[in-house]
Amino acid sequence: MNDRDHASGGQKAAMSRESAPAFTHDEVFRLISLASPGARILDIPAGSGAFTNRLQAAGYDVIASDIVAHPAVPPSRFRQADMNLPLPFDDASFDAVASIEGLEHIQRPFDFIRECRRILRSDGFLVLSTPNVSSLRSRWRWFLTGFHNKCKYPLDETFPQPRHHINMRSYPELRYMFHTSGFRIECVRTNRIKPVNWLYLPWVPPAYAITRLAMRRAARTSEHRRVVGETIGQMFSRAVLFGETLIVVARPK
Repeated sequence: MNDRDHASGGQKAAMSRESAPAFTHDEVFRLISLASPGARILDIPAGSGAFTNRLQAAGYDVIASDIVAHPAVPPSRFRQADMNLPLPFDDASFDAVASIEGLEHIQRPFDFIRECRRILRSDGFLVLSTPNVSSLRSRWRWFLTGFHNKCKYPLDETFPQPRHHINMRSYPELRYMFHTSGFRIECVRTNRIKPVNWLYLPWVPPAYAITRLAMRRAARTSEHRRVVGETIGQMFSRAVLFGETLIVVARPK
């Protein structure tokens, strides 16, 4: 290898570094590892291909997909797709879908989730990560400023671009989206809990009491009461209360 080739290889490696919050790829990979070796997995949005490369190195048959091709993603592994539109894949063609930090950037998240359901096999699953606006820290920021954590100021509407967080979703909204689009949430995890988040621990008891009181008369049927109780329990899980990023595992109903 000459100096130019070495430099090019180093540049590609740098270009394919993880762009998600710290440890997000680690946790998503741990959850994706529920799939058997050799399983066919879609990585969308693939970005610079860091997660695609990780899956491929682990022996998975992975397809990287995004609205544009990144130079670090092998062309043989890439398929162009817009997450707002029907995905260019056959029904039931994947064992798993990994979607890291993509949902908050698209205009039609419900359509994307339904498309994920369509392309998954009946025994497949989806692992999706998105900023956690349901954490106590984010709720406090919203109370004081009207803006959530990870979306702290008005977006530049004179220069809209794909990196903008235009669709931040609370955990109950995510759950509704999944459960009305052919999925059932199996578990909720997070990438990490920053030390500063533990400062909000004393607010858990009053927040829980107020939430239960506010929701007491929300349900009119026994099934809806079950949904409300289950959702409150998940809202007060460690991952949702204190996590930086929500990582959801969902399976077809």
